[in-house]
Amino acid sequence: MASYNRVIIMGNLTKEPDHKQLTSGQSVCKLGLASNRQFKNKQTGAMIQEVCFIDVDVWGPQADSCNQYLQKGSAVLIEGRLKFDTWQDNEGQKRSKHSIVADRVTFLPASQSVQNEDLTSSDNNYNKQVTNSTKENEDIEKNQKNKKEEDLTGEIDFKDEKPFDDDLPF
Repeated sequence: MASYNRVIIMGNLTKEPDHKQLTSGQSVCKLGLASNRQFKNKQTGAMIQEVCFIDVDVWGPQADSCNQYLQKGSAVLIEGRLKFDTWQDNEGQKRSKHSIVADRVTFLPASQSVQNEDLTSSDNNYNKQVTNSTKENEDIEKNQKNKKEEDLTGEIDFKDEKPFDDDLPF
């Protein structure tokens, strides 16, 4: 029987990335991810917030990038496969959990609620640039409109052209 194991999930990190270098030289970065779902309860009409917490393992050079650029609260999109782990805890109880082994981690822009002084100052600079370019575009449009009005003499010059320049019989 054929099988297919693919997971795509988006959310925010619940903790700082846990990066380790194995004795084999391989890097691994463990991430804690929370993915939210909001829906309306049909019986009560109340909005329900449901949160799914899952662990993610990232391997290789991508693990190093995650450790360098991600922090608690960072938004990420994870593509990978689902993995089922089982073990015995200290009391001898059999434990298990699902986790994700990431093939690709996409860093997403910071959320609006996170305020960072560096981001705020760069946003302000960007807004100033956008405002200045918008004013310049408005000035250009006014100049073009004025030229068109000056060029208009009230008559429209049409040119008669054949619709087709070919030798087809139809």
